[in-house]
Amino acid sequence: MVTLVLLLVPPAPFLSNARALSIDEELILGKKFLAEIRKHHVLLDDDYANEYLNSLGQYLLQSVKTRPFPFHFHIIKDNTLNAFSAPGGQIFFYAGLIGIMDNCDMLAGVMAHEIGHSTARHLSKRIEQNKKIGLATIAGILAGAFLGGVAANALITGSMAAGIQAQLHYSREDERQADQLGFKYATAAGFIPSALTAALKKISQGNWMDTSKMPPYLLTHPTGPERMANLDNMAQRFKPGPPTEQVRRFRARFSVFKTVIRATCLDSYEAERFFQEALKRHPAAVMPHLGLGIVYMNRSEYSAAEDHLQAALRRAPRSLLILKTLGRVYQLKGKTRDAITIFKKALRLKHDDPDTLFRLALSYEDLEAYGEAIGILRRLASFSPTKKEVYYHLGISYGRLNRLALAHLNFGRYFQASGERRKAGFHFNKARELAQGDPALMREITKAMGKKRQEK
Repeated sequence: MVTLVLLLVPPAPFLSNARALSIDEELILGKKFLAEIRKHHVLLDDDYANEYLNSLGQYLLQSVKTRPFPFHFHIIKDNTLNAFSAPGGQIFFYAGLIGIMDNCDMLAGVMAHEIGHSTARHLSKRIEQNKKIGLATIAGILAGAFLGGVAANALITGSMAAGIQAQLHYSREDERQADQLGFKYATAAGFIPSALTAALKKISQGNWMDTSKMPPYLLTHPTGPERMANLDNMAQRFKPGPPTEQVRRFRARFSVFKTVIRATCLDSYEAERFFQEALKRHPAAVMPHLGLGIVYMNRSEYSAAEDHLQAALRRAPRSLLILKTLGRVYQLKGKTRDAITIFKKALRLKHDDPDTLFRLALSYEDLEAYGEAIGILRRLASFSPTKKEVYYHLGISYGRLNRLALAHLNFGRYFQASGERRKAGFHFNKARELAQGDPALMREITKAMGKKRQEK
């Protein structure tokens, strides 16, 4: 946690004139906060789950006319029942909270509430109310979020004077406004208005968090009779229309999303028991087979994974996720040609799916079919944002074909996107040495050296 404090505490002269965060400052703080989250917590690295959550978030944001930041949504692999909005449009959901949501509308209700905190800039306003609160204070709060317990309380107390910490707790008015904004965003998107109330009741019924391990700023879901009554009154006054096509799609995909969360975030043996029991109750169901396929794949039990994924595919032959997961299992088993066949089937369902294209390219690389791999990887490099691993594998494939200038160019791009400037500079310079006499390639290298890459 010392690292976090050093990153976020400005020089002493600045602190003497502590002020509210500007949007630019909050964006910087949000990025540093995300970097620290990645150091101290495990974020779910799953394309399907992250795409679903972020697509849902962006859909809810369609009715938001003024967005202070670009929004990003993340899943923390932890069974805590909470979600919180961090600085700069970074919004986090714990896997445990997603696991207790009965439907997509409940998840959308909580998400819309968190978006409401961000769009209303409640954290920045709490700072503005007391000029003693500066970036050092924020550093203490964020550090406390990671340390937990007594250590957190000591750090937070040490970073604040005169008990200012309490003023950063969202007020009843903040919660009321976030509820109102969240209700507005969720209903404008076409979700059921009573879903947030149902979600909060779920949270309040569970042992949803050890409050000694979380600073007040992150306790974003207090419940109470007045608050629940206000939410009920808003819901009763609203007459929802028919669901939009987008809402129907999110609802249809929610069971798959929850299956992925359970299979990847629960203890693998606990997840296995859950899906086996579900299979006993519903032998013809698809989701338990998919869940078990993911669990066994992650445990390197590839034959069992293949059996369950084949069973799932027989029941849902047009499922892109099942096809992709089965292809991954074939890759891991060394059945590369079978993996290529499956990935090509998946691409007939969605021809531009980045994850499928990337895995197909890796399969060709495994077969030493580097030309085919390069063709796919170059296509992926035109996508925005570009996954940095695309550049790494372009470097590998070009290198194997002895096209060394292009290999170094793409290794440079990879290290540039990874934030490793020295290594990026080495590869770019090697690319320039090897590209002498090729003006077009020299221009491409020069452009790459001066371009700020988007990272996934």
